[in-house]
Amino acid sequence: MGTQDASGSGDCLFCQIANNQTGTEILLSDDELVCFRDVKPGATHHYLVIPRTHIDNCKSLQGHNISLVEQMEEMGRSILEKNKVSDLDDVRMGFHLPPFSSVPHLHLHALAPASKMNLRSQLRYGPQSCWFITVDKVLSQLRTHNKVT
Repeated sequence: MGTQDASGSGDCLFCQIANNQTGTEILLSDDELVCFRDVKPGATHHYLVIPRTHIDNCKSLQGHNISLVEQMEEMGRSILEKNKVSDLDDVRMGFHLPPFSSVPHLHLHALAPASKMNLRSQLRYGPQSCWFITVDKVLSQLRTHNKVT
């Protein structure tokens, strides 16, 4: 199943967070998105942005999700700015490709400063990672192919 209302995913941790059913501190939110800290940070600043609607992962995205992904990126940049990240060119934003997603609910990683990530984080989120796809690449694929490959 690719998409469903968050209220219909009782066993999904991120749906529970989106519905305020956990003690997770919500840093930013709107009608469609929720942002919170990653519990296993890979950088000094590491935030997750999730849609309130359950979408399994980035491979479930279709062309009609372009604006959602753009909004997720915008919220990721907003939380970094709110937390005084001054160099927005030194960030990594993207998604883990299945089967490397730790939670089966679409989540954008917003990390900064990327240049200070340790080796383990570089392997998980860096440019050479085969597990991680940047938000720019996801948007490019959605615009070109109408889905993420």
